[in-house]
Amino acid sequence: MGLMKLDLRQESGRHSEALDAITKYLDMGMYSEWDEEKKLEFLTRELKSKRPLVPPTIQVTPDVKEVLETFRVAAELGNDSLGAYVISMASNASDVLAVELLQKDARLAVSGELGRPCPGGTLRVVPLFETVKDLRGAGLVIRKLLSIDWYSEHIIKNHSGHQEVMVGYSDSGKDAGRFTAAWELYKAQEDVVAACKDHKIKVTLFHGRGGSIGRGGGPTYLAIQSQPPGSVMGTLRSTEQGEMVQAKFGMPHTAVRQLEIYTTAVLLATLKPPERPREEKWRNLMDEISKISCQSYRSTVYENPEFLAYFHEATPQAELGFLNIGSRPTRRKSSTGIGHLRAIPWVFAWTQTRFVLPAWLGVGAGLKGVCEQGHTQDLKAMYKEWPFFQSTIDLIEMVLGKADVPIAKHYDEVLVSDKNRRELGAELRRELLTTEKFVLVVSGHEKLSENNRSLRRLIESRLPYLNPMNLLQVEILKRLRSDDDNHKLRDALLITINGIAAGMRNTG
Repeated sequence: MGLMKLDLRQESGRHSEALDAITKYLDMGMYSEWDEEKKLEFLTRELKSKRPLVPPTIQVTPDVKEVLETFRVAAELGNDSLGAYVISMASNASDVLAVELLQKDARLAVSGELGRPCPGGTLRVVPLFETVKDLRGAGLVIRKLLSIDWYSEHIIKNHSGHQEVMVGYSDSGKDAGRFTAAWELYKAQEDVVAACKDHKIKVTLFHGRGGSIGRGGGPTYLAIQSQPPGSVMGTLRSTEQGEMVQAKFGMPHTAVRQLEIYTTAVLLATLKPPERPREEKWRNLMDEISKISCQSYRSTVYENPEFLAYFHEATPQAELGFLNIGSRPTRRKSSTGIGHLRAIPWVFAWTQTRFVLPAWLGVGAGLKGVCEQGHTQDLKAMYKEWPFFQSTIDLIEMVLGKADVPIAKHYDEVLVSDKNRRELGAELRRELLTTEKFVLVVSGHEKLSENNRSLRRLIESRLPYLNPMNLLQVEILKRLRSDDDNHKLRDALLITINGIAAGMRNTG
């Protein structure tokens, strides 16, 4: 008996590696080298076949064996104990059919060994669209899948005509900046909902949010109420990060309160969906802000040759590895670049320095650019009348209230050795002040969190504890980097990391 169904999750590339091994063994070539149409033709043909695909005599690498064994365990347990199979970094229809094929093959093999059908039904397969590029193609992928006869029949027969789609907030934010990610996520959800509606398939959107604003976090009610109209039709799934579970569900009365918030928000979004943008012009302005914001963000994070070294020096990113927390490695591949760094340590490191850069970088440039084009009044109208735009600006305003320029400057002065990198830090601090200025212009507020006094009091009440911990952390980092085997310094650093995370109410 299972008290709670568990989801499985694997990166799409791992399934391609498994199919590579199988097609190579069968002298069919390398699956990963085929174009999308050839992959779909092969996968659809095999899914319709009644014979197993994987020969029992096949010899595979440990990585491929792990993938195949996972499907065997899933076949043995069925959907009585397991829920969804989530495909991270999904980008094509073939990514979904590949999992359906490996799942089908494992169930055939296990059924043959048991001499009876596998227990339970097949797991629902959930593509997770994470990068900006993949979010832009999400609607087309779902349309392609539902246009395949085998797949649409499978969804209707085995999953009651219900498709689940997951959208990722973390990697899209790291890829293009918070504002661009928010807008692309909004449009991707619209596209997915429209695709499912056209094929008369129900859809549940699964939101892969983090605890921090930089990874899609924020007040639950506000987040649900600002979803695109029609995207919350009585159902919604969302992740809760480990550090937020204790805060939201640690005690019975807070857990009940959170469930009330979720239920109320979902019911209201279903019965009275939020307003669409009143004018097409508003969508065009969002595209323009997003374009400028993304260019500004990427020119700093990915194109500035000094940024990576600055990031490593000005934050405790490297030292976060001393913490025995997290269920995944900090990097997807053994590369030092930002692209392969996972979103959690990326956000966590900047949160520690109180710079909170992933949540606001690029936003100021985007708002400033559109305001200077003469659209300030349009942005003010959008803020008043469009829930999505208002919640986006409010979340950025909230995180700006947590940022602290003098503290971030102190990290640079003590830890950053190169003059050019220190100048980069100064430039980023000026960008933070620009962002604050234009967020206040759009919201009409005189100061940050003006309409949320309780939050301002909460932030201010923590400063007497947070500021000394940041000063201590800077000094400890300075000493530890010249004496990295000093375990007393390591222990002291971990205490400051935990303390600052508690004070900021976020890890990553």
